[in-house]
Amino acid sequence: MSETTAGRGGDRDRDEEGRARSARPRDGLGRPLPYGAEGVARQPEGVPRAPAETVWEAQRLLDAGMPFHAHEVFEDAWKTGPAGERDLWQGLAQLAVGLTHAARGNASGGARLLVRGAARLAEWPEPSPYGIDLPGLVVWARELAELVAGGPLVDPAAVSPRLRGHAS
Repeated sequence: MSETTAGRGGDRDRDEEGRARSARPRDGLGRPLPYGAEGVARQPEGVPRAPAETVWEAQRLLDAGMPFHAHEVFEDAWKTGPAGERDLWQGLAQLAVGLTHAARGNASGGARLLVRGAARLAEWPEPSPYGIDLPGLVVWARELAELVAGGPLVDPAAVSPRLRGHAS
């Protein structure tokens, strides 16, 4: 199979088996940009990190207004970490994606994911692992979901959560 396959809207990057390679440049919220545009470097996929490194890297990205990229860091944690922590990392990823949608203007999708992530994290037993402020994140997510449900765009850097409840 060729490296590109015609699809809706033109040629699309594909690997040898026809899967999308997602090689288009992306902006800070993960939206595709035109080929040739200068985008934001993507997070490498499948990186096994220690939990503290995952939290630190995700916080750095959230603070920079890049929740889509923070979601990718959390996704790596749930895919490479212990099965017993999958709900933790998935819940955190849902918060990051909810913030991404809210910043992109998808109020209903953003609010829905924030509520879903908060519900998943609210089920996590105390004490919270790795110094993560799960109760604080649940409150943050529910409050932000109420705000964005009304439709206003949010600046993801201005409303990003503190994963550990204090400056990292």
